[in-house]
Amino acid sequence: MTTATKTETARIAALREANVPRGVSLGTGLYAVRASGATLWDADGREFIDFAGGIGVLNTGHTHPRVVRAVQEQAANLTHSCFQVVGYEGYVTLAERLNKLVLGDFAKKTLFLSSGAEAVENAVKIARAATGRPAVIAFEHGYHGRTLLTMTLTSKEVPYKSGFGPFAPAVYRAPLPYALRGVSTEEALAGLRDVIEQIGAENVAAMIIEPVLGEGGFLPMPDDFLRGIRAECDRTGALMIADEIQSGFGRTGKMLAMEHSGVVPDLTTTAKSLAGGLPLSAVTGRAEVMDAPIVGGLGGTYAGNPLAIAAAHAVLDAFEQDDVLAQGERLAAKVRAVLGDLKAKHAQIAEVRGLGAMLAFELVKDAEMTPDADAATKIVDGALERGLILLKTGPYGNVIRILVPLTANSQELERGLGALEAAVGAVLA
Repeated sequence: MTTATKTETARIAALREANVPRGVSLGTGLYAVRASGATLWDADGREFIDFAGGIGVLNTGHTHPRVVRAVQEQAANLTHSCFQVVGYEGYVTLAERLNKLVLGDFAKKTLFLSSGAEAVENAVKIARAATGRPAVIAFEHGYHGRTLLTMTLTSKEVPYKSGFGPFAPAVYRAPLPYALRGVSTEEALAGLRDVIEQIGAENVAAMIIEPVLGEGGFLPMPDDFLRGIRAECDRTGALMIADEIQSGFGRTGKMLAMEHSGVVPDLTTTAKSLAGGLPLSAVTGRAEVMDAPIVGGLGGTYAGNPLAIAAAHAVLDAFEQDDVLAQGERLAAKVRAVLGDLKAKHAQIAEVRGLGAMLAFELVKDAEMTPDADAATKIVDGALERGLILLKTGPYGNVIRILVPLTANSQELERGLGALEAAVGAVLA
């Protein structure tokens, strides 16, 4: 990282303090001016390796040439018409591509929206319309968004829910497996069945699960747990919703994380890396379920905006033609090797976990697995001082997650991993 003055950063920070509400956090204190691949430059010309990727939005990297070209071409022709007023073919053909991509040997349909929270909200709306039931079961440590309903589905109180109640009704929470914290698959499924019994199976519209927890600590759900949820949905007539918003589009080594288990959900929500940095989300599911809401019951003014649709086509082209999954596999192997070495050196690293390049390590203070959020904060801060952008996560704030773009080149990856090793070594020495 260079030693350039922070004049511009300080100027923008003062403007932010006066004009932006305090509830919008800024973890790094940086203000970006440009980025490419896995490298970002701030307002003072300082260069950073980005292992945050806009919180999992940039699996294909910053300003991917295919995405930039597609958006530029689309902007010259049509920026907005509102699909519910005047349609455009790109929306329809992208829906066709997602219908083929999502698991399930049955007819599917796809709805486009703008944000991940919108996708989850609409998945719940669709499930309720299709089943005629009110109740939704979410799981401990899950994160599904910041709107009223998705905030209710989200487990963590601070900062996501603090001061924003009362929350949406008919949302219930069940346990999930967390071996490091002493919760087995069998115990979690028993807890789920108990919740269903208390609600009444005939009242459950859907169960929503992240196949790999995002804000919950990059915790992969065991295959047998996902199969157990599927079995309970089949038994009760509820719909299974897979929230693939952070785990989708190559992050776990598959296009979607559910592919690892082979468990087929009824509805799948996607967003983040779907459109390479532009706001786009989707709900994809069984055609008869997706058709349950009445005409006019689904949509949104900006939902499926032409620019975002064009970007998403470019992202899928990159996966299909540039072998991004293979790039991600090679990257994941290198990251996992470094994290494994760090764990071997430092007893405070209790676990390295994840699927594909969706990797993380959890920090503890002692053999009793007491979470060490302070060490995680110091590592993130130390990495930033060394020119690396990192993010914490987890219900206890003690997990460091890796969201480096899958397209990062070898120099970017080596620099980033070197900074990570140095930051960890300085804190845990």
